Amino acid sequence: MRTVNAYAATSPTEPLVKTTIERRDVGPNDVMIDIAYAGICHSDIHTVRGEWGPIQYPQVVGHEIVGYVTEVGSEVTKHKVGDRVGVGCMVNSCGTCTYCLRGDEQYCAQGNIQTYTSVDPADGTVTQGGYSQAVVVNEDFVLRVPENLEFEKVAPLLCAGITTYSPLRHWNAGPGTQVAVVGMGGLGHMAVQIAHAMGAEVTVLSQTLSKQEDGLRLGADHYYATSDETTFAELADRFDLIINTVSARLDMGAYLSLLTVDGTMVNVGAPSEPLPVQVFSLIPSRRSFAGSAIGGIRETQEMLDFCAEHGILPETELISASYINEAYERVLSSDVRYRFVIDAATFA
Repeated sequence: MRTVNAYAATSPTEPLVKTTIERRDVGPNDVMIDIAYAGICHSDIHTVRGEWGPIQYPQVVGHEIVGYVTEVGSEVTKHKVGDRVGVGCMVNSCGTCTYCLRGDEQYCAQGNIQTYTSVDPADGTVTQGGYSQAVVVNEDFVLRVPENLEFEKVAPLLCAGITTYSPLRHWNAGPGTQVAVVGMGGLGHMAVQIAHAMGAEVTVLSQTLSKQEDGLRLGADHYYATSDETTFAELADRFDLIINTVSARLDMGAYLSLLTVDGTMVNVGAPSEPLPVQVFSLIPSRRSFAGSAIGGIRETQEMLDFCAEHGILPETELISASYINEAYERVLSSDVRYRFVIDAATFA
């Protein structure tokens, strides 16, 4: 066992506090990673505040992790000491169901093992995440980080990057397709860059034009304010694919009206309240209303390599561990462009 410093939630309402947690011994198929950087995802906040259901406290969150391999198990073949690696939203799965066998571990029939709040099959403890100095993970769920990606900015790719890459790839974004991105935040600014690199014509739909300059700089071809009453009329029946990154209730009928025939609106934002949909928003144009999670391990590695090839990285603000609670409040008020990353050296 190894004792490491961490920041943990102790209740849904109290600030996160500095603490220590135990990391298990490295097993034959495990990799020990000294964490260098950990991203802050809105999912972390939803989780620790109990907005997605009750959890067991104390809980260390964080599922955007990069660091260096410091120890490997006797049967590990995919990684070696000193490697630059990453860990995303899951750290294990059954490995035997239809979905795992085809590389979609995120949809494991038995439920994948999340980086935090799951029961770890290795020792029966509750998994604890990346707001910590080190982590032990099965080698099959550890990603290789390409050398040309700036290390302190990579961590958000392990959630925000793959969460947007996966539906763009699945629904065939590319040359000749019209893609809209709803929301210009942590997820949205990644979707814009990735869709642009795939060759799609990209439009951002944001409440205001306050981030228009950023959107166009990152690859958007068009930028519209949804608060402008003319926007929905002007863009009706235009898009093949809409990626909704917003974790809030929207007028689904209005957004679905922007899809062309056979168009799809994919939700990757996860509001805690229902999103009602009128069936006649779908039927007349054979539109689809869909959801998408993260990608599997193979696809996540593909995403990292794609980002390395195209020079895609999130825009980040590096913070110390002592600033986590202030960062949470800024995330909730949309006061970050576009992702906080914790310098894990400050957990010491």
